[in-house]
Amino acid sequence: MGVDSYLQLVTVLIIFIVVLAATLYVTKWMANYQKGANLSKNIEIIDTCKISTNKYIQIIRIGERHVALAISGDQVTNLGDVDPDELILKTETDNSLGFKDVLEKIKGEKKETNGK
Repeated sequence: MGVDSYLQLVTVLIIFIVVLAATLYVTKWMANYQKGANLSKNIEIIDTCKISTNKYIQIIRIGERHVALAISGDQVTNLGDVDPDELILKTETDNSLGFKDVLEKIKGEKKETNGK
């Protein structure tokens, strides 16, 4: 193998890393863009329950009202208003675990099982 082969390998690796970095950047940018585009102060999905393959019941907050909707395929049916006092709302801390926290938790569990 000559110098040309090594240069070709290094060039391909650099191009691969650049494409990978560009993909990561564009993916993060798209996620932030969509997150900002879907942000609404007046409409919020409170909870979703899957009934079957393409049938759901959703509780949606519209302004100060809470409405239950049945959603299936191309049809949305209003099931009526829901009293907000009867709802059990999730707190923001329920989904606060990041990837790093989950990874550390898994590593800790593996160490415990290997040590026994």
